[in-house]
Amino acid sequence: MRMRLTFMYRWLFLLGFLLGNAYPVFAQNTQLVRAQRIYEWFVAGQGDSIHVALNKDLQEKLAPAVFNDTFRQTEGAFGKLKSKGDWKTDNVGEVIIYYRDLEFERYNLRFMLAFDADGGMNTIRLAPVPAASAAKSESYDDTKLVEKAITVGADGFKLPGTLSIPKLAVTSGARKMPCVILVHGSGPNDRDETVGPNKPFRDLAWGLAERGIAVVRYDKRTKVYGVNSVPAGRVLDYDTEAVEDALATVSQVSTFPEIAMDSIYVLGHSLGGTLAPRIAEKSKGLAGIIILAGLARPLEDTIEEQFAYISSLTDSAANSKAQLTELRRQVTNVKKLGTDTFNKQIPLPLNLPRSYWEFANHYKPVEIAAHLKLPIFVLQGERDYQVTMEDFSLWRSGLLSCKNACFKSYPKLNHLLQEGSGKSTPFEYTQASPVPSYVIDDIAFFVRGGRDFL
Repeated sequence: MRMRLTFMYRWLFLLGFLLGNAYPVFAQNTQLVRAQRIYEWFVAGQGDSIHVALNKDLQEKLAPAVFNDTFRQTEGAFGKLKSKGDWKTDNVGEVIIYYRDLEFERYNLRFMLAFDADGGMNTIRLAPVPAASAAKSESYDDTKLVEKAITVGADGFKLPGTLSIPKLAVTSGARKMPCVILVHGSGPNDRDETVGPNKPFRDLAWGLAERGIAVVRYDKRTKVYGVNSVPAGRVLDYDTEAVEDALATVSQVSTFPEIAMDSIYVLGHSLGGTLAPRIAEKSKGLAGIIILAGLARPLEDTIEEQFAYISSLTDSAANSKAQLTELRRQVTNVKKLGTDTFNKQIPLPLNLPRSYWEFANHYKPVEIAAHLKLPIFVLQGERDYQVTMEDFSLWRSGLLSCKNACFKSYPKLNHLLQEGSGKSTPFEYTQASPVPSYVIDDIAFFVRGGRDFL
């Protein structure tokens, strides 16, 4: 589930998870010098020095030890550092990001930093180097569909999006069409849910529109607003991260002149799939939900499982075992939230706030889905190591008595709906591989009223 980080590489990129975009900085040249110094501390494992550079908020959330072994872990996973690029800057609105690209033996990563207006560091992150050069410049077939810019989102959070519409329905002015709203996995995703050269939400939008179904996709709140994603007086949880914007989008889409208001579906991927039952429970008039690689188990369990899986692929050294032991200690403690045995001194997994874990622990997606009366379609890649066939089995067993639920798994697919064989690895995500047409066919069949997937 992308915990969005993304939902991907959760254990490696935890430093950047949900820290969001940065604030504007002062004295750009001065900060560039600081960025270089912080990078040197990062490589040397000088966690105490990095911790001092953080803003006060992150100093309270992150222990210095978090930074001590991250570079060594990265080399264990991706091979030795071969070269490092020049320092560059990128502007995201008024925000300045300082970064340099690092070439490891098996993968390229981008080291990114950003600072508050008063100089405190609020972002330190490793992320995949954007693979724009590897991705073909693609456009949709304008003989089959058209796209319109739209704005959706909850009050106070305007989110830019795209409405993909079948061309025939537009030109004929005939009946209104069904619509699927796409809800992202965790992390600051764009409307295409871009990971490297892959854009699974774009693939789904174009494919469904070519099959006569309108699709809405939008940039996620954490992508657009970064650290300002939580409304005043609220806390970070599933609702403020994703649910409230999805609910607002359902309401807004029902007013679109092209859309049949009694035929609106929500398709959630990864975390979006986990939250689809909550969205359906709280919305009015949804025609159905599609759960695509949605986690059914507690979030903390899959974090531990993913760490162990990736470590088994890359590094079985004592350091990885020590990290797994510490993660298990954190996971065990999270399960004690709300009890007298919870230890406030133990860091929370992924450095997410307590509010997030409390919400996650109370949320039971399968139980909520079992009480829904609308149609439910659960899809799962059998090679997915992030959300596994164990989750698919839990959905299936929990919804066994629900005549409105249908299920389908795909032997060749991983978490991003990429085809492959053998064990799935994070490195597959760096290779361009579109969502197969048979997945889109199945979703279109379900939206049109088909239910026999067993």
